[in-house]
Amino acid sequence: MRYLSTDLEQKIGEKVQVSGWVNSRRDHGGLIFIDLRDHKGIIQLVITPDVKDAFAVAETLRDEFVISAQGVVRERAAELKNPNIATGNLEIVVSELDLINKSEPLPVNTHDEGDPSSEEMRLKYRYLDLRRPSMQNILKKRAEYYRIIRQYMDEHDFIEITTPILANSSPEGARDFLVPSRLHPGKFYALPQAPQQFKQLLMVGGVPRYYQIAPCFRDEDPRADRLYGDFYQLDMEMAFVDNGEVVRQTIEPLIKKLVKDFAGKTLLTEEVPRLTYRDAMEKYGTDKPDLRYGLELIELTAALKNCEFKVFQTPCVKAICVPGGSKFTRKQIDEFTELARKNGAGGLAYILYENGGVRSSIAKFLKDEELAKIQELTGAKDGDAVFFGADLRQKVNKVLGVMRIAFADALGLKNPEEVAMCWIIDFPLYEQDEATGKIDFCHNPFSMPNGGLKALRETENKLDIIADQYDMAINGLELCSGAVRNYDPEITYEAFGILGYSREEVEKRFSGMLNAFKFGAPPHAGCAFGLDRMLMELLNTDSIRDVVAFPKNGSGVDMMMESPSIVDDAQLEELHIETTEE
Repeated sequence: MRYLSTDLEQKIGEKVQVSGWVNSRRDHGGLIFIDLRDHKGIIQLVITPDVKDAFAVAETLRDEFVISAQGVVRERAAELKNPNIATGNLEIVVSELDLINKSEPLPVNTHDEGDPSSEEMRLKYRYLDLRRPSMQNILKKRAEYYRIIRQYMDEHDFIEITTPILANSSPEGARDFLVPSRLHPGKFYALPQAPQQFKQLLMVGGVPRYYQIAPCFRDEDPRADRLYGDFYQLDMEMAFVDNGEVVRQTIEPLIKKLVKDFAGKTLLTEEVPRLTYRDAMEKYGTDKPDLRYGLELIELTAALKNCEFKVFQTPCVKAICVPGGSKFTRKQIDEFTELARKNGAGGLAYILYENGGVRSSIAKFLKDEELAKIQELTGAKDGDAVFFGADLRQKVNKVLGVMRIAFADALGLKNPEEVAMCWIIDFPLYEQDEATGKIDFCHNPFSMPNGGLKALRETENKLDIIADQYDMAINGLELCSGAVRNYDPEITYEAFGILGYSREEVEKRFSGMLNAFKFGAPPHAGCAFGLDRMLMELLNTDSIRDVVAFPKNGSGVDMMMESPSIVDDAQLEELHIETTEE
């Protein structure tokens, strides 16, 4: 039988067969040493000249040739043992050696050591990049990750059910991928952005608890923590639940288990805090705060309401006190200022506290009592820095939220072995686009507003309507989104009607779900976790593309398969599609 590199400890003195890739070859004149690599590790082969056929083959071998060898396992001499690999005490004295396949010179590095290949080349030759031990480990860890998730969901009485890939277009907040129908000219399927409608229909169908490791498709711009095109989420739903806390308490232990048992990391706090959306925005400037560090936004509006400094004569003034920030260099402060401008600020005012005094270009515009009040409210001490934001409240929160992250990065406050979890609750049902003034759903259009139909009809400012929606954030990443669902057709008509949709449009878009709700729909709630993003954080990888076997690049292109690609005119004609040149 064929053995793997790590199965040989108990085989000393026995003849075995192994196979794999040539990791390296060393010719010492009278002896040839080959490090053979398989998916478990490396084992050293020793080929001597007296085994003529094997020695002749060994002389021709190069890196990444595929070979098979037979020989006797022996313990290495004490001075030749290698403590850096699992099989460093063993070697195989080869009696037979077969070349299975040759390899051309490699375009990318298949080792974790040495100069790394560019991401572009790694993605183009992904099948070679996957040979690296670190990538092999990630693939194995991903499989283990899925096993833990499935085991937990099964133990908690969830039923795994797959839902359709060819579905209908739905307003989930991103662009759909559309699939033209050959059998129904002029009509299109949409790849699901999430299995939202189907899982709610499962609740109507009597399924008590559903889950799925679901593929989702969104035509969104890629970024470091978001894949382009397709990604996977842990999707779940629970029947006869009308309170989001039930969902949160059900799924929270799984995430803790993944953090501690799977990733071997520590939790900042065992008890996961619940923050309202409003509090999160006011204290951290984001609805996905990283709680591993402080640097909270400090309210100064009331304290400086009579300030004569024009910059502070705005609806909102806030600040961040950065411990040790007076040591920031001029270059760092310039970079912070540029970052603030990129996010909509006019600049970045600051005060540095040094040697019992202050150093700042704005200090001369502030009265002594104002300077004293700023120091009192921010708690600034000698060696600290205070950075200000002044504008409309929404903009101030956004800018200082970005700056808070930049300050933490500059000071190295993010412990990669620590995980800070939090739930963000009480999201507004609607949000307003600052640029256009248009109102749209803040998160999920199928969420239940607190107060139901009465709240929708009687709340004068629709932006004040709160929904039982919730997100989980870990270390500054949005990990999960969920809600108590709206299962009343009248509430659905009203919620969409506020945005200008007629009853006919709503019925046309969601006829399947609305019709189902007329036949005894139970209350239900659920959520979905981004599995790729969570794995990226748990494994401390720099890019989400590293935790996926075959990702697309930052432009949404599959470098290996050369997609998207042009298709034949005959295929387009069959689908009743014509293309036009821009």
